[in-house]
Amino acid sequence: MAAEDGDRDAADRLGLTERESEVLELVAQGCTNREIGEALFISEKTASVHVSRILGKLGVRGRVEAATKAQALGLVTVARS
Repeated sequence: MAAEDGDRDAADRLGLTERESEVLELVAQGCTNREIGEALFISEKTASVHVSRILGKLGVRGRVEAATKAQALGLVTVARS
């Protein structure tokens, strides 16, 4: 699940869009850009752009760091790497 109600406040403070929250949830589950694209019916390139923007907004350098921070902030339900 993407960020909900109270969690949405945290996502809003970071400037994450609804779509970026959906992508972040999939990143936290360990999905590749291709898998994210397939799950959300977007291109792999679009998924890549979303991931890049998420990393910038979270102030992290990689997917594992993003998943860890997102879990700590309560933005995602499950993080695995």
